[in-house]
Amino acid sequence: MSVVIVGGNERMECQYRQICKQFGYKAKVFTKMPADFKKQIGRPDLVVLFTNTVSHKMVGSAVQEATRQNCPIARCHSSSACALRELLHCHCSQCPSCEGCSCCPQVSKN
Repeated sequence: MSVVIVGGNERMECQYRQICKQFGYKAKVFTKMPADFKKQIGRPDLVVLFTNTVSHKMVGSAVQEATRQNCPIARCHSSSACALRELLHCHCSQCPSCEGCSCCPQVSKN
């Protein structure tokens, strides 16, 4: 499973990746817009937009690419580690195969 994080703080990139790893996701983090942004997104299982720390142009490109690939988009105003954990926990608990699976350590098997 993979996550693309758009926005956030540069110094938090390692933390974002580490949090995603704890949930069993591979993460790509884009705090700045690269030249070929749409091509670098790939085919993720989830796109996370930290709306407070990202440009409108970057949000537009990410939303357009996610919509084209029929990928869910999670928007969050805060770009904190707690906010990312909550988003991933909610996304994982909505997945049909999640009953204490390896992608969500906080969900109990009950």
